[in-house]
Amino acid sequence: MPVQKRYAVAASGRWTDEDDNVRLPAGEVHAWEQGMNQTVCGLSLSRSRLGRFPHVTWADVLPESGGAADRVQRVCPRCASVAGRRGPDARPRWRRTNPRP
Repeated sequence: MPVQKRYAVAASGRWTDEDDNVRLPAGEVHAWEQGMNQTVCGLSLSRSRLGRFPHVTWADVLPESGGAADRVQRVCPRCASVAGRRGPDARPRWRRTNPRP
């Protein structure tokens, strides 16, 4: 079984939660693999002026999660297709285990 990658978040804006005093993403969000200088869809982090949020997981910025998605306006569709919209706790995708010859 392949190891599932854990994606962090890069976003075009940020806001600070007043209760917890934590930076959270805002605006357009992209999936980002830590240690890389670009998003999953290929945007350069520095040239695109995207802020890194290594403490926020990809599943937390999806609108249906309700986590850090309060001020997220747009989820990059290319990043969502690679990183997966459903998150790590979702049921695994169907896979054929015994294909016909």
